[in-house]
Amino acid sequence: MNATAAASPVQRPLFQTIDMLTASQQRAIRAIAPHDQAQVPAIEARRPVSMFTSDAFFQLEQERLFRRQAVPITISARIAEPGSSVAHDGYGVPLLVTRDKDGAAHVFLNACTHKGAKLLDGCEVAKGNRLTCPYHAWTFGTDGKLIGAARPETFVNLDKGARGLAELPSREAGGIIWAMLDRHAEPDFSGVDEQLAADFAAFELPDLHVYGHKQFHLNANWKLVLEPFLEGYHVQRLHARTVGPLFADVPNVVDTLGLNIRQISGKMQFTPDCLDIPGENIHASVTHAYNVFPNCVIVTSPYYISVMFLMPTAPDKTTVDYFMLTRRPPDNPKGAELYRKSYEMIIGVFGGEDFYAAEISHAGLRTGAIDEVVYSGLEATIPLYYDILDGVLEK
Repeated sequence: MNATAAASPVQRPLFQTIDMLTASQQRAIRAIAPHDQAQVPAIEARRPVSMFTSDAFFQLEQERLFRRQAVPITISARIAEPGSSVAHDGYGVPLLVTRDKDGAAHVFLNACTHKGAKLLDGCEVAKGNRLTCPYHAWTFGTDGKLIGAARPETFVNLDKGARGLAELPSREAGGIIWAMLDRHAEPDFSGVDEQLAADFAAFELPDLHVYGHKQFHLNANWKLVLEPFLEGYHVQRLHARTVGPLFADVPNVVDTLGLNIRQISGKMQFTPDCLDIPGENIHASVTHAYNVFPNCVIVTSPYYISVMFLMPTAPDKTTVDYFMLTRRPPDNPKGAELYRKSYEMIIGVFGGEDFYAAEISHAGLRTGAIDEVVYSGLEATIPLYYDILDGVLEK
């Protein structure tokens, strides 16, 4: 576990009640049907196996999606303090994510403007308003400006103002940092939806504590890694020995927020009247699962929020950055034990079950045993997501 030691400046309550959420979230929660009245539709939906296995489809996604539209890079809480910087290589492009001394977030190409050396390596957050290249000690501010070059008298016509770091168009909203991976492409931030940002602000996502961070390197197409987080069909089956008994076998309440998808479901014990119990922890009764288009997943739990970035590096390779965020750092032994057990449990569920399922699915699809994947009514959000994806890829 990679835990952050700094204490949160706000001693926020350990859980949220329904009135702390947006009006849109509250409407969706109150639309959850009693489990004995929920109706599961039957659907006919199919997708070709080639969209998961072919090099041609992967290259199409890279060209028309990951290099043409802004994609989620990381969480704001990763670089919460001014003067923070972290390297990010998940998309196969060396990036440098910083927060300057005035609090503004930036995303740069992680390349010194002398000979291209990476300024930072690894996944640890660096603190301080200056970044020094380990090769020839050129120094940059967290705003990307070149502050100084070693032995400047040995250069003729060195214009420091023209040698700042190469910055990518980026935007920060609702606790997520988006960026264009191609600095020469027309900036497209159509995935940054106002309601999505408002929902995350209601969760206080920008200010939560980074309790744990783990990176996974999976042998599976990124969409197969994403699919379990778009459906409930697998929950009582794949997770039968872990979290499956906590959830009913019924559809979620689904809303599209621009290109993004919000799913809300009631836990097994959910009844509509539990929403009106004063002081009730809403996340103990209801689970939110968001797809931040195209490849970020955010899932709520009673005392923490899981955030995952699913970054494709090949048709059969995906890097996942997982973060567990808590409303405050643990400040007593009971809280520390709760968070420790929660972290171990969720890493086991996601890593040992969901991610494992993606890998064995990809291995099976590559055999050529089937030409199409079919989806059930309990998986109806997956075809919805692919309809959105098609619209972007066809532009």
